[in-house]
Formats: sequence, C-alpha cells, structure tokens
Amino acid sequence: MPRRSRPGQVLTTRVGLRIPEAFSFTEWERAGRQLAGVVDSSSWWLGDWMAYGKDHYADRYQQGIRSAGLRYQTLRNYAWVARRFEWERRRARLTFQHHAEVASLPVEEQDRWLSRAEELSWTTKQLRGALRKARGTAPTAASRAVAYRQLAVPSERFERWLRAAERSGVGVDEWVYATLDSAAELAIAQGAGASPVRGREGLVPSGGPASEGARVPV
Repeated sequence: MPRRSRPGQVLTTRVGLRIPEAFSFTEWERAGRQLAGVVDSSSWWLGDWMAYGKDHYADRYQQGIRSAGLRYQTLRNYAWVARRFEWERRRARLTFQHHAEVASLPVEEQDRWLSRAEELSWTTKQLRGALRKARGTAPTAASRAVAYRQLAVPSERFERWLRAAERSGVGVDEWVYATLDSAAELAIAQGAGASPVRGREGLVPSGGPASEGARVPV
C-alpha cells in the first residue's frame, strides 16, 4: 500500500502519481517541472552508472543490467553521451537531449553550440534545426569526410534504427554512432577483427539490396 500523502502533496508510487483533488494550476505546473528534472537527470545517472560498470566490471556489467531490469541498448546510448561530457562541461540549464544532439561533434563545437542554446533558450528541436542548417551551409571537417564514404541502407532497416533512436531519446545519427562505436569496441576486445557484429537492434549491416534505402555516413 502506498504511504499517505499530506494535504496538497503529490505522492509518487512505482505505478503512478497520486495528485490531490484540490490542486492549483501553479502547484500542478511546479510538479511537472520537478518531474521533468528527475527524468532528465536520470538519463545522466544511468549513463554514468553504465559507464562505471563497463569500466570496472567488464566481465559482469551486463549481468548487473539484467538484474536491474534495464535495457542494454538504451543504457549504452546514455553512457556514450555521458562519456562525451565530463562533469564540468555539462550544462544544468540544458537537458540531456541537448547534449545528445551535439555529442558527436568535436569538443570545441559541442561547447559552442551548447553555449548558444543556453543564451538563446533553445529547445532541443531548435538546437537540432540550427545544427542541420549549419551543416547545410558550412560543412564541418567531419561532414566533409562523409562524402568520401557512404553506406547504402535498406529503407526498412533505417526505419527500424530511427524507431530505436526515438525510444532511446537521441537522434538517429547519435544512435548509429554510439551503437557502432560500442560494437567496434566489443569486436576489438574479443579479438574479432572485422567480423560482423549484430546488436540487439540488428545495427551492423550484413549486406543485401539497398537500391531504395537511405544512405548513412560511416
């Protein structure tokens, strides 16, 4: 049974919220901000937790993930973003998703875009739009390199990646980079060389027709 809440207090339980009948709009709005803060912070918490486990318990960390009932793919993405930002570079005024949007950029560019997002009070969507516009008008060194090598991907596979990225709360580019990086690390660690590695979402392509698919930079 959930514990009793005091009058005017929201009670959190494992399966939901108990909100008082007499609850003003101001109180409801404040509760929403607090809940959003917890959700955003939890992405950082889980990312740091995953990174620590991988660094300290390389042979057992996946057992810990299963015991906690957490999704490995989601945690792997969180950990990738967390590793890209040391504590002192994380912006408390911005969300985890803001950081995820720029995580694949060089450190100097990450800081520049995050500072701009703070100054202009950009939402994640606005930051993403600004990044896309900048890439279209002034390609970075990384984006210029993409032109030399592209991977043809069947459209149904790309759509699956997109759904997985959305569920993980990151952009598809970040999701692809994070998953490929993790798969590469695993293959190298196991001495697998260039052997194909298939993740839980079937990330690494295994060939096949892709005449109508998207092209993903690698």
